[in-house]
Amino acid sequence: MEREYPKGPVLAVAAVILKEGSVLLVKRANEPSKGEWSLPGGVVELGETAKQALRREIKEELSIEVRPKGIVDVVEKIVRDDRGRIRYHYVILEFMAEAGLMEPKPGSDVLDYKWMKVIHSDALAGIDQDMKKVISKALSASKQPL
Repeated sequence: MEREYPKGPVLAVAAVILKEGSVLLVKRANEPSKGEWSLPGGVVELGETAKQALRREIKEELSIEVRPKGIVDVVEKIVRDDRGRIRYHYVILEFMAEAGLMEPKPGSDVLDYKWMKVIHSDALAGIDQDMKKVISKALSASKQPL
């Protein structure tokens, strides 16, 4: 399925990976959201389960293994062009995931990564509202302080 100007919504997955009061974010190298910080993840391929896609995408993006736990939220990202046509439409399953001990190493579709401290709500200022909501839900579910 085409990602740009698709005929229908594209199913994607993303991971909320928490470690010591921080969440793992990636800076996107490709559209949509090129140059922006987001949760790592990507598109589910035909014949792949959502959990398989999550493990594959995180391995490709960051060279780390993850264990998907459960879905925290479902987010829709709809981007329209200047004429109002739908340029991108993603339905994103936002998973909680545990990472192995390896330090991430960005792949070709990631410009950079960072562990963003989220020990208080002010730390989430300046990020996308949907991502802020997902991270807050994940923190609540994990019993880590916000």
